[in-house]
Amino acid sequence: MLHLLYILAFTTLALIALRNLIGNLLTLGIDSTRSYPPQRPNIGKNTYQSLAGSGRQAVPHPEFLDEAGNVIDEPLLVMRSMTVEDARSKLDALYNSTPESSGMEGREEN
Repeated sequence: MLHLLYILAFTTLALIALRNLIGNLLTLGIDSTRSYPPQRPNIGKNTYQSLAGSGRQAVPHPEFLDEAGNVIDEPLLVMRSMTVEDARSKLDALYNSTPESSGMEGREEN
């Protein structure tokens, strides 16, 4: 009798989980096709209208500006391509290098 109770309880939990899964998938599908209006800044209505009416543009992040304040139009990160042999040799050099003080001076080998 206890086995039937366990089977009934876990079947109920499994059905609830499947119902939630299907509901979440439907909600995600509906939300992904919905378009939202642009967010307004969290300031008063009159201030927002004066900003919108003045035609001010958004200021870019400071990392995208050079010393003169102009927008950088080049990649911010340039990586050198590396061959597999070059990477292996560097990893082997790191692996084979010994640290200057290993902290193992006081220990005896077994």
